[in-house]
Amino acid sequence: MRLTGKEDLRVQKTITAIKEAFEALICEKDFADITVTELCARARINKKTFYHYYPTLDDLLVEMQVEMSSDYLELVKDFRLPEDSAKVNRVFFEYSAAQGLAYEKITCSTGAYSQTRQEMIDRVTEHTWGKSEAFRALSGAEQAMVLGFVSSVSVGCYRQWVADGKTMPLEEVIRLSTALMCGGLDGFFRA
Repeated sequence: MRLTGKEDLRVQKTITAIKEAFEALICEKDFADITVTELCARARINKKTFYHYYPTLDDLLVEMQVEMSSDYLELVKDFRLPEDSAKVNRVFFEYSAAQGLAYEKITCSTGAYSQTRQEMIDRVTEHTWGKSEAFRALSGAEQAMVLGFVSSVSVGCYRQWVADGKTMPLEEVIRLSTALMCGGLDGFFRA
């Protein structure tokens, strides 16, 4: 349940407790190993309360994904692609660097979060590249290649940065990933 701030204070506290417990559990273990019982114990609620708001843990994960991608989309909503690819890449890295460990696990994990991560990428793609006239003029195969390339560069560089313990300064990661991405996109759209 996405809070609007107009809910009863008890509802707000309950939803907040559920989400905080869920994020903590994501940081500790794989999604497949998280149970509703464990989540409820951590959030200090009963299972009936959890099921009142979320039919399954998957629904809670999807809501978390929607919230994460919505926050990012708000930051890039006025950019034009491919012209503003460097700006979009910068915002991606700055946004990602400011998120917590749960976001990091969802973005970097190759296991249980793959579908959630892909849904986030698809949602962002629809609201960014989907508005680009140059992109829409491409064939379906060309669009798939462009999206695969962009995702591989930005998410791939982010994963590597995280795997390396974030030892490289953020500005350097942004510079390198932007050079890789924009070099490839510029060459593609000029061809």
